[in-house]
Amino acid sequence: MNILRKALQRGLSPANVISWASLEAMRCWGVAWGTVRLTCKARLLGVELGSGVRAHGAVGLLRWPGGRISIGANVSLISSWRRATAASLSAPVRLRVFGPGACIDIAEGAQLSGTSVTARSTTISIGRYVLLAPNCAIVDSDFHAHWPPEARAHEPGYENDAPVSIGDHAWIGMNSLILKGVQIGEGAVVGAGSVVTRDVPPRCLAAGVPARVIRTLEA
Repeated sequence: MNILRKALQRGLSPANVISWASLEAMRCWGVAWGTVRLTCKARLLGVELGSGVRAHGAVGLLRWPGGRISIGANVSLISSWRRATAASLSAPVRLRVFGPGACIDIAEGAQLSGTSVTARSTTISIGRYVLLAPNCAIVDSDFHAHWPPEARAHEPGYENDAPVSIGDHAWIGMNSLILKGVQIGEGAVVGAGSVVTRDVPPRCLAAGVPARVIRTLEA
């Protein structure tokens, strides 16, 4: 009541005070409950979790025996539209490794918003303080052989899988798709809605379908 009284004395309307209070309550409860759920799930499934990791909403963890998922210190996993800043989320954060030797490695301070990361047989590395805007997907595989078409249903095509690496401080725009074998350099920016099929050099802006380098970024 004291907080409400002070807010009214400063000229804030009751509606503004209630709006602010509901946002704060939603943020605090969402992070607290989401982080508890993530911590319990990570321990049960053998997922490595650094200190200070926060989750808002449910996070999907799927680890095949022999695979590895590592989430570094102070990583933020946003799985709720209530917490997403720029857009609603089409799905929660999902981290999945399919087989022995497959690995997802998320470094310190990265932020994922409704991101799907799927490593079938290689390693997907997300660097320090990388920002992944809402609804991005990262894969290391096509998940089926290309040719002949009649073989796609039963030929996995593991030989075509290739690792993915996103360098420190890179920023991936919302609704982007990062395909197998791609390396995105440190500090690079990928425009919203891009399909990245080839490497992006450090400190460059790339965008489009397929994504192409548009210009370098000034220091």
